[in-house]
Amino acid sequence: QVQLVESGGGLVQAGGSLRLSCAASGSIFRVNAMAWYRQAPGKQRELVALISSGGTTNYADSVKGRFTISRDNAKNTVYLQMNSLKPDDTAVYYCNADIDANRRWYSNYWGQGTQVTVSS
Repeated sequence: QVQLVESGGGLVQAGGSLRLSCAASGSIFRVNAMAWYRQAPGKQRELVALISSGGTTNYADSVKGRFTISRDNAKNTVYLQMNSLKPDDTAVYYCNADIDANRRWYSNYWGQGTQVTVSS
């Protein structure tokens, strides 16, 4: 059974920083792309940042230059460093990953989400 467990959310003032972590655990043979999504109240879930197994990154335009995604393949962990936070960044942040848990194919997994609240 594969699990993604996020940590690092919280309350921060505008202009501040937070670092989110997401660790994948269980019977894992390979991890492909890992990503962070977010969902604000009344809005659809949106992709924030993605990192491939080789380290290629993509960001939503709204976070470019402020957020940095990285990963530690040895620990099956993905991070999201969030700087210069704005009230519009307030949302539940979800970790997502494509994981091979059976030596046959990749399946997509979600974490439980962590709340990030940015006060003005």
